[in-house]
Amino acid sequence: METTMLYGAQTAAPAHQAAVTVRYCLYARKSSEAEERQALSIDSQVNEMLALAQREGLTIVDMYRESHSAKDCGQRPVFNQLLTDIREGKFDGILAWHPDRLSRNAGDLGAIVDLFDQKKLLEIRTHSQRFTNNPNEKFLLMILGSQAKLENDNKSINVKRGLKTKCELGLWPSVAPTGYLNSKNKDQKGVVFVDPDRAPIIKELFNKVANEGWSGRKIYRWLKDIKFLTRTGKPLTLSNVYCILNNHFYHGSFEYPKNSGRWFLGKHTPLISKELFDDVQKQLHLQIRAPNRNKEFAFTRLLSCGTCESGVTAQEKFKSLKDGSIAKYIYYGCTRARNINCKEGYIEERVLISQLTVIIDQIDLDRSGIKKKLELEIERHKKFHSGIMGKTDEEYFAKDADIRNYAKYLLTEGSIFEKRDLLTCLKSKLLLKEKIISTTST
Repeated sequence: METTMLYGAQTAAPAHQAAVTVRYCLYARKSSEAEERQALSIDSQVNEMLALAQREGLTIVDMYRESHSAKDCGQRPVFNQLLTDIREGKFDGILAWHPDRLSRNAGDLGAIVDLFDQKKLLEIRTHSQRFTNNPNEKFLLMILGSQAKLENDNKSINVKRGLKTKCELGLWPSVAPTGYLNSKNKDQKGVVFVDPDRAPIIKELFNKVANEGWSGRKIYRWLKDIKFLTRTGKPLTLSNVYCILNNHFYHGSFEYPKNSGRWFLGKHTPLISKELFDDVQKQLHLQIRAPNRNKEFAFTRLLSCGTCESGVTAQEKFKSLKDGSIAKYIYYGCTRARNINCKEGYIEERVLISQLTVIIDQIDLDRSGIKKKLELEIERHKKFHSGIMGKTDEEYFAKDADIRNYAKYLLTEGSIFEKRDLLTCLKSKLLLKEKIISTTST
C-alpha cells in the first residue's frame, strides 16, 4: 500500500498555485489482514512526509492513498488519477517516502519521466533524495525504479522456484481440495491431511458416478439434500462437483500449474484408486451427448428462459419412420444453469419458428441492419435476372413491409447463420416460458 502527497514547488510553481487550499483525497477499500498491517506503515509515511514538508516549507495541495500493488503497469486507479492531475496542471511536484512507492514497473516509471520531459512535473522529493528535471537526477530515478522492478522480478522467480521445489517433494502448494485440510504447522507448509468429516462423502461421490452411473447434476442434488458444506461453510456448486470429479489429486497425483503438463506424485493419502478415477472419467464421457457435440443451432444463446432467466440450449432427436427414413427434430429448452430445478419444458424448433413469424410483426426491429441485408439480397437477385435471365427493367426497393416479410422468409428458409444473424437485429429480448415465445424490451 502506498501514500503519495503532492505539493507545489515553492521556487517554480505558477503563481496561481501559491495559495491553493489543502485538499485531501482518501482512497480506501476492504483489506486483508496482511494489507491491514501495511496500512499502519501508510500512517508512518504520512507523518514523516508531513514533517519533511514542514521543515522544507513545502505546500501540500492534495493527498493520495492507495492499496494496489505497483508491480503491474497501469493497474492502479489512484496513481493513474495522480498522473492525470499532473497533466492538467493541478500540481507540479510529488512527495513520496521512496521512489519504489511510485513505481515498481517500467511503464509507470516511464510515465513519470515523461512528465519531467514535458516540464509538467518539476520535482520529486523523498525522505532522503530530491529529483528534478535534470539528466543525472532523472537517470538516478530510473536506476532506483529499475532496481525496484529487479527486486520484484527476482521475487517472482524465487517464489516460482520454491513452488516447483515443493511440488517435486510431493507437497501441495495451494489450498487443499475439498476432502483435505492444510497443515496449520508452519514447519509443514504444503502438507495436507485427510479431512475426516468430508473425505468419506468425496469417496462416496466417486463411487456413485462410477458404479451407479450418477450424473454430475444428480450428485449436486444429493449433496444439496444431505446439506454438504465445504470447510468455509458453503455448499458446492455444480461446477465444483465436476472439478472434483476431474481432479487427479484424489488418486494421488497432481498437475501444477494447471494446464502446464507438469505432473507430480503427491505425498498425501489418496482418497480413491486410479482405477476408480478412470472409471469415473469413462462414465462422464458416456454421459456427454455425442450427437450434439460441436453442433450449431439457430436460436441457442439468443433466447432466455422466462422462468429462471437461464440460457436456452438445444438437442436433436431422431425418429424412425414407417417408410424406413429417419426424421430429425430439434428441441429448445432451459439450461437450468441458474435453477437446477427449473420446470420449463422443451419446444420443437418448427413450433418455435411458427411463433416467431407471428410476433415478428409486433416486435421492434433494427431496420437499418435488416434493410442492408435485404438490399444485398435484392442486388444479388437483380444480378441473377440480368446475367442469367436477361431481364434488366425490374426495380426493387426495400420497403418496411418487405423488411418484415424478408425476416419471416429467413426464419423459415434461411440457413442457421442467417437466422442467428436476423435475431441479432431484434430490439426486444426473446423469452421462452411455458413453451411460448414472448418478448421484452432490452
